[in-house]
Amino acid sequence: MSSPANLSRLLLEGGVLDADRLKKAEGAAQQRGQTLERAIVALGLAEENAVWRCLAKAYGLKFVDPAKLQIAPEAAKKLPIDQIEQNEALPVLLKDGVLWVAIDDPLKTFVADNLAFLAGCRVQCALMPPAALKDQIRKLRGGAVPTTGAFGKGGKGVAEDGEDAPIIRLVQKTLDEALDQRASDVHVEPFHTRLRIRYRIDGVLKEIASLDAGLLAPLTSRLKIMAGLDIAEKRKPQDGRISIKSRGRDIDVRTSVLPGSHGETIVMRLLDKERGLMSLEALGFDGVDRDRFERVIARPNGIVLVTGPTGSGKTTTLYAALQQLNRPDVKIITAEDPVEFNLRGINQCQVKARIGLSFARILRAMLRQAPNVILVGEIRDRETAEIAVQAALTGHLVFSTLHTNDAPSAITRLCDMGVKPFLVAASVQAVLAQRLVRVVCKECREPMVPSDVELRSIGIDPAGMPANTTIYRAVGCQSCEHTGYRGRIGIYEMMAMDEGLREMTFRGEPMVRLREYAFHSAGMSTLSQDGARKVMSGRTTIQELLRVTAAV
Repeated sequence: MSSPANLSRLLLEGGVLDADRLKKAEGAAQQRGQTLERAIVALGLAEENAVWRCLAKAYGLKFVDPAKLQIAPEAAKKLPIDQIEQNEALPVLLKDGVLWVAIDDPLKTFVADNLAFLAGCRVQCALMPPAALKDQIRKLRGGAVPTTGAFGKGGKGVAEDGEDAPIIRLVQKTLDEALDQRASDVHVEPFHTRLRIRYRIDGVLKEIASLDAGLLAPLTSRLKIMAGLDIAEKRKPQDGRISIKSRGRDIDVRTSVLPGSHGETIVMRLLDKERGLMSLEALGFDGVDRDRFERVIARPNGIVLVTGPTGSGKTTTLYAALQQLNRPDVKIITAEDPVEFNLRGINQCQVKARIGLSFARILRAMLRQAPNVILVGEIRDRETAEIAVQAALTGHLVFSTLHTNDAPSAITRLCDMGVKPFLVAASVQAVLAQRLVRVVCKECREPMVPSDVELRSIGIDPAGMPANTTIYRAVGCQSCEHTGYRGRIGIYEMMAMDEGLREMTFRGEPMVRLREYAFHSAGMSTLSQDGARKVMSGRTTIQELLRVTAAV
C-alpha cells in the first residue's frame, strides 16, 4: 500500500511532522503494510485532521473539516442510510445539482458512480478524517434523517411506501432515464456480488449501472408490487404489467420475472402508448415492396402474415397497416396480448389467459361482431390458426404474426401446426418478413469507399453499383451517445401469393422450393437485398446490415 509521492513534502512544509518523525512513520508504514497517513495516526505522531488535510491536498480533493461540518438536510435525504454505511460515504452538501459526499480514502472516489445512480444527480467526493466520518455516520443512523428502513437491514424488504422512499425513487429514475434514452427494455440482472441494470437501445444492450447486490431484494419487491405479482413466490416465473406516468405520458410496462441462480432476473418492456404509432413510410417500407403490400391490404379478404423474431417490429408494422385502413366505413377488431398501443376508432381486446380468454376464444366472438378487418396478435396454436383461416375464407381480412426467420417459412409453419395445405393455399394472400437495422447518425457519419469484398458480402456487384452512390460508416458523437447510430428502420421481404405459389403450397412443396420460386418467379426480394438498398441510400451501414442479416 502506498501514498502519493508529494504527501511527505506536504507534511513537512505544513509543519505536521519533522524529518525524524516522518522517517519513523515511513519505516512503520513499510513494516506494517500500511499507508503513510494511517501509520502516522496509529503511532500518534500527529493529529488525524492535520494529516488528512495534507492528504486531500496531495490528491487534489476538497477537505471536510469536522469542526465546521454542518450536514445539509436536503443532501442527507438523497441517500438511504444503509448505502451511506455500506459505501462509507457521508452526504454533506447539495449545491448546483451536485451532491458532495465525504469519504476517508482518496482511492474510493469510484463510489461516486454508484451513488449518482441512487441519488439521481452528479456526485463529487471530498476527504474527511476516518474517525470523524465514522462518528458522523453513527449519528446519522441515530435518526437524524428519515431515510432509515428504506432498504431494510441487509435488503430484506421495502419498509417505506411514501413517494420519497429511496427504492421508489430508484425505480422511477430507472424508468424515466430508460424512456429518455429511447430504450425498449430494462434488464435487472443479479450476480454474486452486484446487481446489473442494462437498457436495450435501438436493439443493442447497454450497461447503465452496477449496484450493490443488497439492493436486489427491495428492488424486486417494489417491482413485483407495482406489477401485481406475488412477492413471496421466488421459485416460479411470473408475468405482470405496470402502468406508470413518466414525463406526463402514460407508459405500459410488461414485466417478466425469472428465477436464477443469484436471484430473480427482471425484464421490463416499455410501451409508450402515445409514441409507438408510425406510418409505413416512417418504418422504412418503400419502393416496389410497399406498393405490393398496399395492394394486398386493400383486398376484402384473406390472411396477411408478418413474420420475424421477437422485437423485430412486427406489431408496429401491423398497426401502421391498420391505421391506413381505419376509415368510418370499416370495422376493425383486434385481439392482442397485450394491447400495446391505443388506436382511435378501432375495437381492441386484451387476451386474459387466467380467465380462459384466449386468442381463439376472442376470435370466435369477434366474428359475431361483423368486422371487416381482424388483427390476431399472434397465431400460436392450431385452433387459432384454423379459426383465422376460416375467417379469411368467409370474407374477412385477417392480419397476424408468426415467429419464422423468413417469408416462405410461414407457409410451412402453418401446415406444421395442422392446418390443411389447401386451406393455407386458399386463404393466405401475402407474407412479410422483417428485421430492424439501426439508422446511421446523420451528425457524425462519414463517407467511405468499401472494398469489393464488403460490397459482395451484402450482395452488391461492385461493377454494377451507380457511380454517384455514397456509402457511409458509423463514427459516434454526443448526439448518438457515441454509438454511431440513432433510431431504427425496417428491412423487408415481401412474398405475395400467386397461382404458382398456391399450387406449390397445395402440393406440400418444401420451404426451399417455395423460397426459390418466390425469389425467381414471384418478384420477392430478400431481406439482404432490401438492406443493401438502404445502405446505398445512406440510411444504414454495411456493418450494421451484416450484424442483423448474417444468420438469415
